[in-house]
Amino acid sequence: MKTEITINTDDSILCSLSVSGNKLALEYLLTKHQTWIYNIALNLTTNADDANDLTQETLIKAAINLHKFEQRSEFRTWVYRILKNQFLNSKRKKEYYHTIPWVEYAQGLDSIEDEEFEEDNKKEVIEEAKLTCMKGMLLCLTPEQRLVYVLGELFELPHTIGSEVMEISKANFRKRLSRTREQLYGFMNNKCGLINTSNPCRCARKTVGFIKKGYVNPENLQFQKDIISKIDNLVSKKVELFDNLGHSKYQKLYQSQYFQEQKDKPQFIKNVLSSKAIQDVFEL
Repeated sequence: MKTEITINTDDSILCSLSVSGNKLALEYLLTKHQTWIYNIALNLTTNADDANDLTQETLIKAAINLHKFEQRSEFRTWVYRILKNQFLNSKRKKEYYHTIPWVEYAQGLDSIEDEEFEEDNKKEVIEEAKLTCMKGMLLCLTPEQRLVYVLGELFELPHTIGSEVMEISKANFRKRLSRTREQLYGFMNNKCGLINTSNPCRCARKTVGFIKKGYVNPENLQFQKDIISKIDNLVSKKVELFDNLGHSKYQKLYQSQYFQEQKDKPQFIKNVLSSKAIQDVFEL
């Protein structure tokens, strides 16, 4: 008897059918988790094109190794670990892989003269400048710190899952997240006017400078495209609130960023499924 499946079919069933050569099950399985993988990749790389590449690499790697998935964890947890390895082990050493020193980032902001931005889409462009600056701060974290922060703070994975993805102990994951918060939030407290009103830096007055330097394109607002929701509305809130004591306003600001749909999502999945690596393994 043929099993009727949809994109909402349990992952364990989709995995089993995929390994057996069911193309539709594989398509459903990858599509179901694609948007989450993309949004994590976007916050790790801070660039839509690089996020697309990292998402594609991760999904292909997951597909061709699906027979190794023993279902001892959630499928998405297993895919997050693949994403982590792809991100850390990239041989291409893309720009996002390198860490920007905090002092250098601060000096870059200081070097931008304050100017008022006055255009018809003023609100949206200033918002893009804010989002760009906040994502830029993540590039001041090491790749490992960025992973811990994006997983544990931005998307609020419990330390039990975060430690499994990072392949470290739960105590070590919590300690790394705490230290990462201290660095990022300490910088924001000393520099960001959104957090500390005594700081002179204001998104509205830096927007023109961001445009001149090419950080923001008023005609292409990459962090406000295809919005699904704000991140805050989609994450499952942790029970371990004591871990974040005193940091809620910083986390809230980051979680006010957008969870976005990937551009041309159906075509993207088709491209993944038609890759030579998947074609060879599944004989599609």
